[in-house]
Amino acid sequence: MKRYLEGLKFGMLLQFAVGPMYLMVFNTAQNSGFLVALSLVIAIALVDAFYILLASLGASKILGKESIRNTVKVIGSLVLMIFGINIILNVFGINIIPGLNLKLNSSSAFIQGIILTLSNPITTIFWGSVLTTKIIEENFKKNELIIFSVGLVSATLLFLTIVAILGMVLSNFMPDMMINVLNIVVGILIIVFGVKLLIKK
Repeated sequence: MKRYLEGLKFGMLLQFAVGPMYLMVFNTAQNSGFLVALSLVIAIALVDAFYILLASLGASKILGKESIRNTVKVIGSLVLMIFGINIILNVFGINIIPGLNLKLNSSSAFIQGIILTLSNPITTIFWGSVLTTKIIEENFKKNELIIFSVGLVSATLLFLTIVAILGMVLSNFMPDMMINVLNIVVGILIIVFGVKLLIKK
């Protein structure tokens, strides 16, 4: 239980560092409701779990190679920027990604969550460095590492569920014009994340 709580606490601290997905969850909740956003949260948590598994198996070393890392950065940043542009254009009734618009359903939100989270495999390097550091610091045994990792994934679920609730609640008090402005801001921020991923060394 101690290792789980450590993972949960540590994971909550890391949520703002692992990418723009909390923005996507907030945006989805305010436009499509809590249940649709929850399917997005589950998708993100599943991919996080997958990346944590890869990181613990040492896959982050593969992505540490410059040629592979550069390819991943370009693809990941382009996907993020396209999604960000699509969110902005959706406000004006234009959709450049077939099947993905502001009014999502649970299945399309889940697919979007998988695509967006997978598009940032640099996260594998992030999780790899985090887990390596903690393994060295705490001298984790195999079962302790598993429990700690479950805590990390639980933090993703908890944090993003809170974000989804916040997005849903705020949407009930916000006029349509304000929601549209917020959608544009979210789109711009996601584009910025993509650009930062592209130029980050």
